[in-house]
Amino acid sequence: MDKVFIDGLSFAAPLFVMAMGGIYSEKSGITNLAVEGFQGFGAFVGALIAVLLMPILGDGSQGVIYIAMLAAFIGGGLYACIHALLCIKFRANQVISGVVVNILAVALTTFLTSTVNKALTGGQSSNKFILGVSDRFTIPVLSDIPVLGALFQNMYPFEFVILGLAILAWYLMYETRFGMHLRACGENPQAVDAAGGNVGRTRFLAVMISGALSGVGGICYAYSISANFSPNIYMGYGYLAIAAMIFGNWNILPTAAVCLFFGLAKSGGYQLCLSMGLSSNYSDLFMMLPYILTLILLTFFSKKNHPPKAAGEVYDKGKR
Repeated sequence: MDKVFIDGLSFAAPLFVMAMGGIYSEKSGITNLAVEGFQGFGAFVGALIAVLLMPILGDGSQGVIYIAMLAAFIGGGLYACIHALLCIKFRANQVISGVVVNILAVALTTFLTSTVNKALTGGQSSNKFILGVSDRFTIPVLSDIPVLGALFQNMYPFEFVILGLAILAWYLMYETRFGMHLRACGENPQAVDAAGGNVGRTRFLAVMISGALSGVGGICYAYSISANFSPNIYMGYGYLAIAAMIFGNWNILPTAAVCLFFGLAKSGGYQLCLSMGLSSNYSDLFMMLPYILTLILLTFFSKKNHPPKAAGEVYDKGKR
């Protein structure tokens, strides 16, 4: 059971920070199916910086991981500008834009990874950046609590970084003037404009924040589940984060609970496979549990969700 909690939390934390990114974008009125692409490109930038720094700081340096997370934050935010420009400046269909951004990210990062590897090694190109797995640590006292103590055992450092980002994101969303404008842009952008607010700028910043948070989630997966950056980083986690956002009704705290539920379902399925003594061929079947649960939850709860009223609508300043 402890293993289920430990692995479940390590999967849920990056998923949650990506879902928060989706919330920021959609709360502002921009439909965001591009989370998958944001997390992939952000992970690429972070992994690239890590690969360049490891010969200098050492392969096992934890400092490299934190720098990589910052680089992924910046890289994801910059890449999100593509989606923001298409949707806000050029008024493109937001669903189509999200799909295009995802496809572009896969092709672009695969090409760039191979090109950089060939330049660094001078030999055969590879589409992987080998990163390794982040160190883990256990929190004394808290880890001794029955059952729940497992949440404080063998933790990745990025889990605390994500917790800090979650607190900051919640405060920015609900306790600041910017957050108030952002939420109003998703409900009644005309009212924001009439009050002197800049709808386009607010939405642009929201999409950039979405990309930055998603990039952090991507590099966290690269340093835990994948242990490298490669095209395999695009495993549908971005779409799972979107599903968590929808089930959480576009609110940060309920979305955190959904992400934890998905994480426990994934790790529980894998541990069930091991306990039953099944071969590795069956592990992929059990790893499908979060996606199966997504379909079930969509069936029963989709009608009870209330997305932002203006989400997906191109803002027309002349509309009243």
